[in-house]
Amino acid sequence: MKRSARQSAYLEAMGITQWVSNETPAEESMESGSIELTEIVNTAVEETSTQLNEPDPIDRSPVELLDWESLKKRVAACTQCDLHKNRHQAVLGVGNLNADWLIIGEAPGEQEDIQGEPFVGRAGLLLNNMLKAMGLEREQVYIANVVKCRPPGNRDPHADEIAACHAYLQRQIDLIQPKILLVSGRVAAQSLLQTDASVGRLRGKIHHYPGTEIPLVVTYHPAYLLRKPTEKAKAWQDLKLALSALPV
Repeated sequence: MKRSARQSAYLEAMGITQWVSNETPAEESMESGSIELTEIVNTAVEETSTQLNEPDPIDRSPVELLDWESLKKRVAACTQCDLHKNRHQAVLGVGNLNADWLIIGEAPGEQEDIQGEPFVGRAGLLLNNMLKAMGLEREQVYIANVVKCRPPGNRDPHADEIAACHAYLQRQIDLIQPKILLVSGRVAAQSLLQTDASVGRLRGKIHHYPGTEIPLVVTYHPAYLLRKPTEKAKAWQDLKLALSALPV
């Protein structure tokens, strides 16, 4: 049976010995098969390379319609404010996607920007201990920030940067449906409660996330507590208040 050059090339690639018809000079058949095999291999390499280099498509639907995976991709590629210019990576959040507790901080710091996770380093360890004092593990809660990219020099995020990220945080709240928000630090508290009041005035009472019945409790940021450990007693009072506000 006379085989086409392409068939011979496939057989050669599989390591199968072929009989060459007397009608076709052996050298001509081998040369043709080698050419076909080279074309096949090159085509396969090009197709594989294209697949590997092709970025995952980003869902451009309204943020309020995105699922977790689409939200993660959207945030990772976000360029809505200038913070994206100097980031290592955007920090969406981490934790249990069905958590009762949503912990909200201000913005990623240097280590958060590098590791891609909120509240790491010394402040993260203190937060972990605060959670354990309430009988919770880090893996049981979800942790996020009002801003997803690190401000230069760890400065406070500007109003336009907070506004650029607001829809992302709102979508996280909608997807998680937490029973309570524990808000850490002045910037996060003022942003979520739409006020300019200090943490000292906002803590010690149960608020509600605007437009919902979700209880919201404000406390000091762990980084502040590391600088002023004498305030840890007040933070413990905040945590006990949050526990009492958690709906049954």
